[in-house]
Amino acid sequence: MEIVTSEFFQRALVGGLLIGVTAPLMGLFLVLRRLSMIGDTLSHVSIAGVALGFLIGVYPIAVGLLFAIAASFAIEKLRKAYKTYAELSIAIIMSGGVALASLLFTMGRNFNMNVNSYLFGSIYTLNNTDLYVIGGVTAAVLIVIRTQVKELFLLTFDEDAAAVSGLPVKFYNVMISVLTALVISASIKIVGALLVSALLTIPAACSLIVARSFRQSVMTVVVVGELAVVSGLLIAGVWNLAPGGTIVLLLIAVLLMLLLIRRGVRVGS
Repeated sequence: MEIVTSEFFQRALVGGLLIGVTAPLMGLFLVLRRLSMIGDTLSHVSIAGVALGFLIGVYPIAVGLLFAIAASFAIEKLRKAYKTYAELSIAIIMSGGVALASLLFTMGRNFNMNVNSYLFGSIYTLNNTDLYVIGGVTAAVLIVIRTQVKELFLLTFDEDAAAVSGLPVKFYNVMISVLTALVISASIKIVGALLVSALLTIPAACSLIVARSFRQSVMTVVVVGELAVVSGLLIAGVWNLAPGGTIVLLLIAVLLMLLLIRRGVRVGS
């Protein structure tokens, strides 16, 4: 257990604890609005930004963040253009992100080696700059949710009623997309772009099983997210496993356990 006292592990733990709060919280709003796939979309676009960052010698997460924010605006534009088929916006932007990333991957020698940590996560390589970025994103998300929780609640469960009541729906839709982009960009070095959507959606899926109110849902996603992150880091550190993959598998294990418990309760009753 010497790894627990290591500086790199403590940085990983701090970064994981911060993302363990913000990613599940944003994922809850996405899942309740049936936009869970937006996480995959923005993460793929972020990787294109990371690839460009490596190519031009700029901090990769910053470029990935800009790409994700731009993609969030594009998704909102396309959602309005295809109101009946809103999911098309997600498919189109995801395809574009993957295509652009693959193009950028081929524009430098040994380029794929450099981005592996962003594809699959490398939480043990977090530096102070990464922690400042993650901390800033966490603060922004928590402040917005704390001050706008009533508006977000109404928008999440009845967008038409929110519009009729005078709520600037377009502004809040863009705000949610931008916050999601921020969280995903900050998360990709922790669990990787290919796994980040799990941290957004699986805690929310767990909350749908056990929670009986919105407040309980918020508490559930945070508890599940933090439990998986901390346990995953400890298990991965002790047994030398991939941290991102361990965290995601723990999330799936928690979800399966809750499903089995619910099934057992139904059978028993």
